[in-house]
Amino acid sequence: MRVAFRQEWDVSTVRAREIQEGLAGTVVRTGAVPNLRRVAGIDVSVNRWTKTGRAAIVVLDYPAMTVAAVSTVSGEITFPYVPGLLTFREAPLVLAAWEKLQTAPDAVIVDGQGIAHPRRIGLAAHLGLCLGVPTVGCAKSRLIGEHAEPAREAGSAADLVDSGEVIGRVVRTRDGVKPLYVSIGHLVGLNAAVDLVLRCCRGYRLPEPTRLAHQAAGGHLAAGPVIEK
Repeated sequence: MRVAFRQEWDVSTVRAREIQEGLAGTVVRTGAVPNLRRVAGIDVSVNRWTKTGRAAIVVLDYPAMTVAAVSTVSGEITFPYVPGLLTFREAPLVLAAWEKLQTAPDAVIVDGQGIAHPRRIGLAAHLGLCLGVPTVGCAKSRLIGEHAEPAREAGSAADLVDSGEVIGRVVRTRDGVKPLYVSIGHLVGLNAAVDLVLRCCRGYRLPEPTRLAHQAAGGHLAAGPVIEK
């Protein structure tokens, strides 16, 4: 698959923040995915001891949620761990995996933040710009913002707010489990982003695309019909 937007990743932390600030305004916060046929999940596993990582992209047929393709790339992680700058650690491996992918998804769910980020451009939003497809951030924990606790029932949600701005939604995907933090990535509105995550849930806390991407990033996903390495 072609990468729509390229940039330099081997930069200083100061320059990384400048890049984020320059790109944040180009993120498109509206849109939907009306004809969803394939959806991808993206996750990255990092070994802090060996300073290596593995990025995984799993493409699923929708609504069956059967695996159409898996692409993984492993490599060295050179950028330091800095909260708010994880994109610069993880994106190069993700983009390498994307370039090896031959099965195009209509939308992508990323295990990470979208605009729910201090500079409004977390991993999902930044990758959305690079990939040029509708992208949603679906994180397991909160980076910034405040919110009320959503009701215990699956599908319940509460706005995530930072400095008076709604930057995401806290969504309960399964009765009684910890909620997920859903935010706009790129080319999709917040309501559409939440709808996509819920449509892709199959009884687990995580939506199926990122649940399987997490397994693939950890080397535990069984081979699907197409494995692209």
